[in-house]
Amino acid sequence: MDNASVPGGALPVCNDSVDRYSPTPANSSDPSCTPPSDFYFYADLYVILPVIYSVICAVGLTGNTAVIYVILKAPKMKTVTNMFILNLAIADDLFTLVLPISIADHLLNYWPFGDILCKIILSIDHYNIFSSIYFLTVMSIDRYLVVWATVRSKRMPYRTYRAAKIVSFCVWVLAIIIVMPFTVFAGVYVSPDDGRKSCVLSFPSPESLWFKTSRIYTLVLGFAIPVSTICILYTMMLYKLRNMRLNSNAKALDKAKKKVTIMVFIVLAVCLFCWTPFHLSTIVALTTDLRTTPLVIGISYFITSLSYANSCLNPFLYAFLDDSFRKAFIKMLECIPA
Repeated sequence: MDNASVPGGALPVCNDSVDRYSPTPANSSDPSCTPPSDFYFYADLYVILPVIYSVICAVGLTGNTAVIYVILKAPKMKTVTNMFILNLAIADDLFTLVLPISIADHLLNYWPFGDILCKIILSIDHYNIFSSIYFLTVMSIDRYLVVWATVRSKRMPYRTYRAAKIVSFCVWVLAIIIVMPFTVFAGVYVSPDDGRKSCVLSFPSPESLWFKTSRIYTLVLGFAIPVSTICILYTMMLYKLRNMRLNSNAKALDKAKKKVTIMVFIVLAVCLFCWTPFHLSTIVALTTDLRTTPLVIGISYFITSLSYANSCLNPFLYAFLDDSFRKAFIKMLECIPA
């Protein structure tokens, strides 16, 4: 996450009045201003965070690449749901691919990669926020339509693999449009005190207003609207399933459809578990003026790591919850020459 949007993006200083709306805190160029009692806390963060990010990168890259490979290579895996899972894995893979650059930025404590790469990294960072929840929203809509058609004993001729490709393309276009403002404002900020370069969102004046607007923008489009949509869909879905059990003439969901619905629900629950603290921190940032203490910085880094971790968890969920994926993956491994 960019330093301007996540508390704790830079080391706190003795002066507690940190301007969280600017790319860097006041007096951050004075290393002697860090309280001695907090020195070991920051030293631990300096070592622990790259380790956590590296594990997320390695596991996420391996797992999501395996998901992409299996879905593309196994003929039986070419289903509507798996098309959305494929795009979700691509989004997660894209994020984990650039995570090493964020690790290098953290270790170096300055941005050496130039303005263009800064825009690319921050754009992909924000794609990760929007694309994951949007594909899960589409998957929830798809599950609702499947349940609705099953309850009504109707066929769904429009629900095809090709249609899923078109919908996935539209989701990517929507995500690109939504992320475009962040791409425009992303850039390299040079500290006037020590010349240190940072890759941040550089807003025009008044910075505080633009900062709050960007956080509300992300909260509404990246969380409130899609999560509300998902909650409504699953509430309606559960209502229909309950009525289906009461109606003896209605056909129950077959075993395969039920398993897929459960898998989508669990993947969604894990996504919300990882991302809800991040969006709650937005509400806190907008409604309070927290001092940049070691506790606040530690919590902010934990929240950021938790949101990053979502990019490596989904492959394990597919492996545990989807028999067809597990069988296809094992079959692929058997075909690989020793």
